[in-house]
Amino acid sequence: MSAPALGATGRVGAARPAHADHPARNPVRELLRHSGLLTARSVRSLLRQPAYAAITLIQPVIWLLLFGQLFRSVIHIPGFHADNGSYLEFITPGVILMTALFSSGWAGTGYIEDMDRGVMDRLLASPVRRGAMMIGSLAYQALTTALQTLIVFAIAYAAGARFAGGVAGIAITLLAAVLMAIVIASLSNAIALLVRQQEALIGISQFIVLPLQFLSSAIMDTRLSPGWVRHVARYNPVDWAVVASRQALSSGTQWGAVLPRLGFLMLLAAAMAWLATRAFRAYQRSA
Repeated sequence: MSAPALGATGRVGAARPAHADHPARNPVRELLRHSGLLTARSVRSLLRQPAYAAITLIQPVIWLLLFGQLFRSVIHIPGFHADNGSYLEFITPGVILMTALFSSGWAGTGYIEDMDRGVMDRLLASPVRRGAMMIGSLAYQALTTALQTLIVFAIAYAAGARFAGGVAGIAITLLAAVLMAIVIASLSNAIALLVRQQEALIGISQFIVLPLQFLSSAIMDTRLSPGWVRHVARYNPVDWAVVASRQALSSGTQWGAVLPRLGFLMLLAAAMAWLATRAFRAYQRSA
């Protein structure tokens, strides 16, 4: 008769599986931990190159101060939406969203750099979850956008802009900018995983971002635009974010115009992040 099996303590009994002494992994906790580590990695990379963060603010500062002065008389055009007072106050939410657009449109370059250095393949071969890889990138873009938004607000205030919406209006604008950044960064990451070339990514991103910018009320009241522009703007997520921000910053905020647009942006951001995560499969199949 065969001898009974010894357990891990040397006692007679049934053998225990190797993983019995280890608690079951919590997938949500693991996802959050991996996401936090990858976000911190991106933040450290930015801190090593602070000049990059400064360069991304040059263009919005030019837009804010130059356009704010060049076009300040347009508020006197009949039909222009002048509830926000000066043109500087009108354009500030638009500049914030334009900054989020152009900054997040380059998000995929981080993936391409990881591909070129072989980091992407090592991450995909590791236990790191694909969702965490996407969340880490998007969280970094959200942090960058939030910082840029606050800086643009500070510059606008220094230039004389005042917003009746106060802190609540600033918070809504911050949320709208972050959601828009997540939408565009998800698209940029997905394109990077599919095309794998920085030149192609930049070209496609600009092809998408520029029409989104100009077919919105970011720099001009769409009621002064041709009818087809007004129609397109109704379905443009950039215009949703700009209108929600501008309403929140104004006196007598119409929350019926703010909350539905924020809801649409949240749904779109979640959908784009999910679709971008699916692009990892296409990358691995063609690797």
